[in-house]
Amino acid sequence: MEMIKSSILCRGLAPVWRTLTEWYQGSALAALIRWVTTGVIACFCGSKLMDFVTREGILSKAWESSVFCRVLTFLINIPTKILRLVYQKLESFFENSIFAQLAFSVVENTPILVGWMMLLFLIVPYEKWSNGYSFAGFLLCFVVAVFAGMRRENWKLDLAALGPWVVGFGIIVLLAWPLSAYPDQSYRFLKYYGACILCVLVVVSTVERREHLMRLAGMASLGLLGMSLYGVYQRMAGVEVNPLYVDLTLELNQNLPGRVFGFYENPNTFAQVLLLLIPVAVGLMLGSKSWGGRFLGLCATGAGCIAIIMTYSRASWLGLAFAAAVFVLLWNRKLIPLAILVVCVAIPFLPENITNRLLTIFDSSDTSTSSRFPLYYAAGEFLTIRPLLGAGLGADAVRSAINDLNLYHGFDKFVHCHNIYLQVWCETGLFGLLTFVGGIFWTVKKGVKAVFRSACDNSVRLIIIGGASALMGSMLCGMADYLWNYPRVMLVFWFVCAIVLAGIRLAGREENHTPA
Repeated sequence: MEMIKSSILCRGLAPVWRTLTEWYQGSALAALIRWVTTGVIACFCGSKLMDFVTREGILSKAWESSVFCRVLTFLINIPTKILRLVYQKLESFFENSIFAQLAFSVVENTPILVGWMMLLFLIVPYEKWSNGYSFAGFLLCFVVAVFAGMRRENWKLDLAALGPWVVGFGIIVLLAWPLSAYPDQSYRFLKYYGACILCVLVVVSTVERREHLMRLAGMASLGLLGMSLYGVYQRMAGVEVNPLYVDLTLELNQNLPGRVFGFYENPNTFAQVLLLLIPVAVGLMLGSKSWGGRFLGLCATGAGCIAIIMTYSRASWLGLAFAAAVFVLLWNRKLIPLAILVVCVAIPFLPENITNRLLTIFDSSDTSTSSRFPLYYAAGEFLTIRPLLGAGLGADAVRSAINDLNLYHGFDKFVHCHNIYLQVWCETGLFGLLTFVGGIFWTVKKGVKAVFRSACDNSVRLIIIGGASALMGSMLCGMADYLWNYPRVMLVFWFVCAIVLAGIRLAGREENHTPA
């Protein structure tokens, strides 16, 4: 650090930076921005919204000690209890066996296995990956996690830490298959959702130290770096313009280059994965206690931001901008005026094709925008017919229901609702939508409370902020697109949710002074 401070570059830029900072602090622009942000924060602090965000709900308070939570926790931990009894009966054999000790050292570090799983999951090309691998991989992680509790008296799969809403959504997803109007079509989606359920359960239950959480964030950032660099390589090698992803009849899109898609088939899918992982990499960059972690986070963030620009995915751009705003607000709200200034200064310097792409959001002649309205109308019509149960698990069931009832009258085929809220409602019914939205906002709300605890470790705090920001950005992006159309994006979404929940669990342990 001292070497950097004493370098010629640093010494040359430091006076310039100090001069600009002093000018800004005394400027009318800074005074105006401070006045506006102070007023907004003051209004927010005394509002009902703030009261809702900070107070602990009745369901949340009662969840951990409820009979339902205890019974579910007991049932899911039966295999671990059986293995623990076996260990107690044969303790001398296990303790004197080199093979058994080696096996214990592996299974008791489950987060390492999860990290490698996620790295492979992120960087294996689309055409070489089967979604069945995701389920098989996390089923393996689940089995390993169960064996991890074999000789640890107090270890358990922790449903309480998941919260009532996430657990409720998982239960409704499992019920949505037998209750489906098209059970045969819903069955194959069961393993996609099953992989996500196992991912959340394993990550939250096995991350017991700060190092575990940072390792998962590090492996996710390494995967982000790899896929982003490949996206940059694609741009350098050249990407053909695909008319399926760009309305070439629109004047604003005529000079738009081909949209990069990285290891994925679709540029929007690629952008959604980048949206979910970039804030996590920023959290790693700012929160890591090692220079290696900070450097990895910096490289992954930079490459990810370059790659997401090259996807020309408008919804993901807006989602990332919102995620950045949430990140700054939770990390250091004093930087809000500076962030606003940077954005205002940067807008005039945006390349023309990026500006034009953003402007197409408000252009009704853009078919990629206008084609969504018949989808929304068809979904709305279907929900008036089957609002409580939905069509059943998976996009195939929803598509069959819409076609059978002849509700869609657009030009293209009905693939999905192009809105995550409508799609989840159409698949899992009203209670599925409520538990999904409740689960994400409950997670973010608990994360916000955790990062403001004085006992929360700074590294854990930054990862929680990164993950919570990514979730909020993706929820905004989901208003214009269905993020889970590709099961790999769905798994990344729930992985990010899982590391936020794991961070909240660690922060709670630190506050209670219990050893992790």
